[in-house]
Amino acid sequence: MEDPEEDPEIIVSPLSRILEEDGFTVEIGIYRLEHTAWSLEIVAEDGTSTVWDELFEDDRVALLEALKAIQEDGIASFSENEPVPPTYH
Repeated sequence: MEDPEEDPEIIVSPLSRILEEDGFTVEIGIYRLEHTAWSLEIVAEDGTSTVWDELFEDDRVALLEALKAIQEDGIASFSENEPVPPTYH
């Protein structure tokens, strides 16, 4: 029988990974507590953390969501040190 005072185990998905693109590096973290859905977090190399409010029933779906966001928004968008896009006059 589980001890109710014992902290639940954090399970890290084997699909969690480090992704480097366009000179930026992010860590895609997919994790959950025992008996709960998966959480998704992207942490940029400068420490900026983006956490999804939505939970995912499947860790593969969470990974696909992260990759989709990186493709749509650009990997640099997850960093506070995102370069300012050039302006044209």
